Order: sequence, then structure tokens, then C-alpha cells
Amino acid sequence: MPKQKITKEMVVDAAFEIAKNGGMEKVLVKQIADRIGCSVQPIYSYCKNMEGLRQDVVDRTCAFVQEYIVQHLEPGDMFRSTGRAYIRLAGEEPHLFRIFILHQRQHISSLEELYQTEAAPRVAEYIAEQLHISISKAKQLHLNMLIYTIGIGTAFSVTTPGISTDEIDVQLEMAYQAFLNQVMDE
Repeated sequence: MPKQKITKEMVVDAAFEIAKNGGMEKVLVKQIADRIGCSVQPIYSYCKNMEGLRQDVVDRTCAFVQEYIVQHLEPGDMFRSTGRAYIRLAGEEPHLFRIFILHQRQHISSLEELYQTEAAPRVAEYIAEQLHISISKAKQLHLNMLIYTIGIGTAFSVTTPGISTDEIDVQLEMAYQAFLNQVMDE
């Protein structure tokens, strides 16, 4: 039987699947080698250090999350459906959700910088247009919902047997209405 050629993509794929199923703490060279069906040597040849491989897993996770959110958007209610999609992701893929939320973000020293890094460039304009509010109010509403969704999504992803999605949806809607009322009253 010919020897299998191990590629960096195979290593990253295996590490991503391990992280998806068990969290980043399970991404170890031995587990990757076992998943691929090889010795640890090819893993070490692609990974000078585990930090680089873990960053590849974070990058793959971020791409997965972006694709997931896009697939679960409702065209008529993109703003709210984005929050619901994050919560759905937290329930379906709790390990990936935590990796996405908890990965290190460099050079962020304010909520404005966090918002600029995490929000799609035109989302505030879209929200402003849909709700007939200023862009600054739309940004504030969006930032508030991002913070709230991250918090409740994290709680959702770490509870056992789990908070019901109906309960989470009610909380999200209440938060949305409260934040919307706040920006409308300003």
C-alpha cells in the first residue's frame, strides 16, 4: 500500500474537526496524527509550534462562522436573524462558537475599535435605512445587540442540558426592543 502524503491542509482540517468536536484544548499533535492516521512526525513538519496551528484553526473557525451566519440570514429581517443565527450556532456548534468569541483580538482598546473589527462595513447603514434612524444610532443599537448576543450566546453554549432556544429568542427580542427604545429616545 502506498504511503499517504500528508498535507498542511489535512493537518488543519483534522485540527479543526477536533476543535469542533471537543474544543481547542483537545487540539494536540497526537490527536491530529490519530485522526489523519499517521505518526506525529508529519504534523511537526507543518507545525513549527502549536500556536500557529491553533491560529489556523481560529481562522478556519471564523470563516465557518461567517458562512454559517450568511446561510441562516432571513432576507426580510437580516438584523434580527443575524442575532438568532449566532444563537443557533452557539447551540449547534458550541465549541466553535466559543473559539470564535474567545479568540484573541489584537490592538483593540475600545468598544468602537471592537465594533469596527467585528461588524461588516455597511451593516450600520443597512440598519439605519431599515429602521429610519441615524447611522450613529444604528451603530449604537448594533453594538448593544452584539454585546448582548455574545453574552447570551456564551451562556447558551456552556449550559447543560441547555437553555431552550425559545427562552433565548424571547430574551433577544426583549433586548432588541429595549435597545431600540433607548436609541429612539435619545
